[in-house]
Amino acid sequence: MTRLDLEIGGMSCASCAASIERTLNRCPGVRSATVNFATERASVELDHPSAGDAAMKAVRDLGYQAAPRVLRPALQTGQAPPAQGGAHGGHAGHGGHAGHGGHAGHGGHSSAHAAHDGSIEVAGHHHDAAERTLRRRFIVSAVLTAPVLVLAMSHESIPWLHGDWSVWTQLALSFVVLAWGGGVFLRLAWSAARHGRTDMNTLVAIGTVTAWLASAVAVVRHASQPTHAPVYFEAAAVIVTLILLGRVLEAKARNRTGEAIRRLLSLAPDTARVERNGAEIDVPIEEVRAGDLVRVRPGERIPVDGVIESGGGTVDESMLTGESRSIEKKPGDRAHAGTVNGAGSFRFRVDRVGSGTMLGQIVRLVEEAQAGKTKLARLADRVASVFTPIVLALAAGAFLLWMLAGSPDERLGLATTAFVSVLVIACPCALGLAIPTAVLAGTGRGAELGIVIRGGEALERAGALDLVVLDKTGTITHGRPTLTHLAPRPPYDEPTLLALLASSERGSEHPIGRAIVDAATERGIPVSEPSDFESITGKGVKAVVDGRTVEASRLEPGAAPPEPIGARMRLGETVIEIRVDGALAGFAAVGDSLKPEAAEAIRSLRADGLAVILLSGDSRDTTNAIAAKVGIDEVEAPVLPADKAAFVRSRQHAGRCVAMVGDGINDAPALAQADVGIAIGSGTDAAIEAADVTLVRSDLMAIPAAIRLSRATAATMRHNLFWAFAYNTLAIPIAAGALHPFTGWMLDPMIASAAMALSSISVVLNSLRLRRFRAGAA
Repeated sequence: MTRLDLEIGGMSCASCAASIERTLNRCPGVRSATVNFATERASVELDHPSAGDAAMKAVRDLGYQAAPRVLRPALQTGQAPPAQGGAHGGHAGHGGHAGHGGHAGHGGHSSAHAAHDGSIEVAGHHHDAAERTLRRRFIVSAVLTAPVLVLAMSHESIPWLHGDWSVWTQLALSFVVLAWGGGVFLRLAWSAARHGRTDMNTLVAIGTVTAWLASAVAVVRHASQPTHAPVYFEAAAVIVTLILLGRVLEAKARNRTGEAIRRLLSLAPDTARVERNGAEIDVPIEEVRAGDLVRVRPGERIPVDGVIESGGGTVDESMLTGESRSIEKKPGDRAHAGTVNGAGSFRFRVDRVGSGTMLGQIVRLVEEAQAGKTKLARLADRVASVFTPIVLALAAGAFLLWMLAGSPDERLGLATTAFVSVLVIACPCALGLAIPTAVLAGTGRGAELGIVIRGGEALERAGALDLVVLDKTGTITHGRPTLTHLAPRPPYDEPTLLALLASSERGSEHPIGRAIVDAATERGIPVSEPSDFESITGKGVKAVVDGRTVEASRLEPGAAPPEPIGARMRLGETVIEIRVDGALAGFAAVGDSLKPEAAEAIRSLRADGLAVILLSGDSRDTTNAIAAKVGIDEVEAPVLPADKAAFVRSRQHAGRCVAMVGDGINDAPALAQADVGIAIGSGTDAAIEAADVTLVRSDLMAIPAAIRLSRATAATMRHNLFWAFAYNTLAIPIAAGALHPFTGWMLDPMIASAAMALSSISVVLNSLRLRRFRAGAA
């Protein structure tokens, strides 16, 4: 299966998108197709690449432009989205990981699409060009419309503006506005008519041309006294000008909804300093290959992904992860494209380039989410597909009604006014923009905060969440062993005892031994090289350190060490007895430590009205102790990996809308089963692939932030759709003259066109409020 992404030109409303989508889905060799009016893109899944040409030809035959963005293999199960740091293998004893390994990058694309060499390219410049063209047409039309409006509204109050020349001037200027300024509407309407379609341009073209032609015919009939002719030249000119203004503002606002992705794409520098043949040279980013050695100096952006081999630095990763603090980087740590090195210089070995980088993967996932359709969007599309024919019928009905019911003197004027007003006030654009712009803004803002949301449907479901199930190991804990407590006995103090213990463990391959050595290194305590090192499988180690014999052995379950070490043992931590030259020197506790923000994240979830359950394969006593520390009341333990998905399913059958948060391979089925699966970014590829939401960093505060953003986006989608339906439901009857029998008032077509322009702009501006979302916002 191949995926073809197209840039579509010439769409003016949701009914255009619906027509293209129907056509594409009928093409031979097309499995499925979705067209997004807000992004002006189509996403097509093909049985084979050769079907792409026929699909593009079908779009062009409809009168639209279609250009391929990229042909690439469709994403297969097991290909991984971005993760912060390396993916983790299976869990080993004591809460440690059996192994670490980065996952391979996978090709993707964006509005930045992936070129054949894997580089990220920024596309979509035609949006800016289209906006400039619309702005130029609007300015010229506004300049020409102003005198038409002044002449029409003077009503003999300014004698020198009143005369036959005034009417002929209005006719000439309004013709230029209609033919040149409104030419884009007329051409698109004619193209639609030739292909048996109607759309937004059809309504505008019929309305403005009707107003202008009716006026021109009246002037010709009153050629001897044209000032007595009933004319609507100002209405035709003002309608075109206001609709152009609306299109300019709408295009500008729509471009802003995609700014988040464009900002991410701009993070990657154009060149990289690569070591070639013993010399460092600047090469274009497209020429960097996996295996190259790249130098990064202070203040420079990192060009691609890789692993640091020498040197170090302080790297600002906020643009990818949302983490405000700079991260200390040392040999063995990962470097990510687009992040900024502050102090220090380092060299790193490249392992991912272009669209395979973390940056490229984030962009790819977000764009795929934006290309999808939510249930609400599909509802809006169904309405939009029949909207224009219904409006045309209503406008014709209003015209006939006033011709039959109006008085002889005013019926033609009332009928024409009602006909034109109904045509220009109806707004299928608002329906087409209601959902996609909210998804664009929400997913884009999420990407800036390190929250990658994989689709609009996940946003809809997240709005209904009432239960969050958290896996313990690797989710609310670090998922690796750390030294949690040290209890020396006289005459030893903590630094001395830790130096002896870490030195004795220096030759150990066990995760607990590595945790003790890491703890000493982090505290700046020197670690000596031991002699006569002996590892006793399942028990501990024995070594000679600086002439003293150090024994570190694990206490068996049932032992009763002194407090507070005893409490650590009851929590499920591993307790080590330390003897120096045969005498008891103290105890150390090693366990999987809680993430420092865990308790605050749980409080935030509960404050948002969400119930929280802690799920773990550990013993119930250990899990209860961890739950008590972070404020979780309900615990499910021990749970076998195969039973996690069944537990989630049981809660769903009880009527709960469940989010599952996890990071391990054994969490993947539960993440897929949940209404919303949330993968911690440091987790395994399988977990991240199964999830609906990926947190690029491992900060638990991103969980309530992700749910709040999802709720805010879902609410915006509902508000937009309600406004779009309500506007059209109320506006069309008023434009048809429903108030005239009671008030004697008919809606002026110029006001109708202004209302139509404002309706679509208001939907986009409402979506843009999501760009101001803050992670800590309640």
